[in-house]
Amino acid sequence: MGVKERRTKILLSLFMTSGVDFSDTALDDKIQKVFDLTLNQKTRGTLSGLIKEGLIAKGDKENHYLLTEKGFNSLSLEFPSFRFLKEKWDGKWRVISYEIPEKKREIRDRLRREMQGWGLGPWHRSFWLTPHPIIPNLKSLTDQKEEEKFIQAFEADHTFGDRTILIEKVWGKTNLDKQYRELFKKWHDVLSSSEEKLDKFKKVISYYIDVLRQDPGLPKELVGDSWIGFEGWNIFREIKAILLS
Repeated sequence: MGVKERRTKILLSLFMTSGVDFSDTALDDKIQKVFDLTLNQKTRGTLSGLIKEGLIAKGDKENHYLLTEKGFNSLSLEFPSFRFLKEKWDGKWRVISYEIPEKKREIRDRLRREMQGWGLGPWHRSFWLTPHPIIPNLKSLTDQKEEEKFIQAFEADHTFGDRTILIEKVWGKTNLDKQYRELFKKWHDVLSSSEEKLDKFKKVISYYIDVLRQDPGLPKELVGDSWIGFEGWNIFREIKAILLS
C-alpha cells in the first residue's frame, strides 16, 4: 500500500476510516487486511506507544481506537492534504531557507527527507514555501543539531502578486490535477472489476496514497472549494461506504 512504517499505517487507518470526526474505529479483520496490519505483539506494542504519546486513544470496546488531535497533526506532517480537510488556514505563509555545504550533504539529505511531507514547494534556489504551520516542528527537528545554523525560517502575509501564478510555479497545480484525474480512472477500473470488496478497497487506498504523497495540501483559500483534491476525498468517502458495508 505504499506505507511501510507500522505507526503510520495505524494513524492512517484510523483517519481514513473515521474521517475528520475522529470517531471510534475497530481495527478488525477487514481494516487489518486493507492496511496490511496484524494485531500481533509488535502491533500491540506500537498501539501502546501511540497511546502513551497521546497520538491515539482507546475506544469503548476491545481493539477499538480513535485518533487524537495530536495524532492528526502528526499524520498531517506526512500527508499534508489532510490538514485543511479539518482545519482553517490562518493565512500565513512559511518560508524556509537553508544552504548546507556540499561537504555536509548527509545533513542536507536527512533534513530534506524529514521535511518531505510538510507541503513545502521550491520557490527559488534554497527557498521553500508552505501554508502549513510547521515552524514549531522545524524548531523541534533542528534544535541543538548541526543543521540549525544553516536554516532561516519566516512567517509572512502575501501582500502583492498573482497567487495563481505562484501556486503553479511552486507546486505544479496543473500536474497535480492531472494526477487526480488519472486516479479517478483507476478507481473506476477497480470498482468495475469482479474482485472482492476488500481487495478493491485495498487497491483504492494504495492508488490514493500514491497521489496523496504528491499533494501539498493547499487550503481552499488558495485553490478554491471545488479543488479536485477535495473532490477526491469526497469520492473516497463514498467508495469507502460502499466497499466496507
